Amino acid sequence: MPYETYSGVNVRLRYVLKVTVSRNYGGSIVEYQDFMLLIFCLVYVYQVRNYSPLPSINNSIKMEVGIEDCLHIEFEYNKSKYHLKDVIIGKIYFLLVRIKIKNMDLEIRRRESTGSGANTHVETETLAKYELMDGAPVRGESIPIRLFLSPYELTPTHRNINNKFSVKYYLNLVLVDEEDRRYFKQQEITIYRLQDS
Repeated sequence: MPYETYSGVNVRLRYVLKVTVSRNYGGSIVEYQDFMLLIFCLVYVYQVRNYSPLPSINNSIKMEVGIEDCLHIEFEYNKSKYHLKDVIIGKIYFLLVRIKIKNMDLEIRRRESTGSGANTHVETETLAKYELMDGAPVRGESIPIRLFLSPYELTPTHRNINNKFSVKYYLNLVLVDEEDRRYFKQQEITIYRLQDS
């Protein structure tokens, strides 16, 4: 089966068993049932899962961002592709700090796009919010990142499935200053399912 089962906000990708009984009288009878497995008289809903090998190229993400003459940070994540039970490891380094930062969070966001062209509908949800720092940083300070993905309900990234929908994931770095202004930088990541060993 080419695609993995997925159930999202606006999309449900599933496989169904269609049974048609053709009769000469009264028309045909058609029934649909989610694809299920019958084992020892127990009924299991079968989910299709596609496993991926380790990516041959998995570059780290490194970027310098900031507000002119106020704030400059450099952030780094150890890779751009993660499996569902992986750990995001990285660091944030403060190059220039002239505004008073109250706190900093790292969010995992899922963006589900349905339709195409002008009829595209996008739904974004925050799946995880992880506090990296509480309090004001100083120039030269380095904040480590270690975020485990296994506790969160993630699915693999889906790209343009049948020209109908896509599911993408983003790491969203959010800084909040003392006047509650929010500064953020989003970076797309790829999530895949690794075969259990």
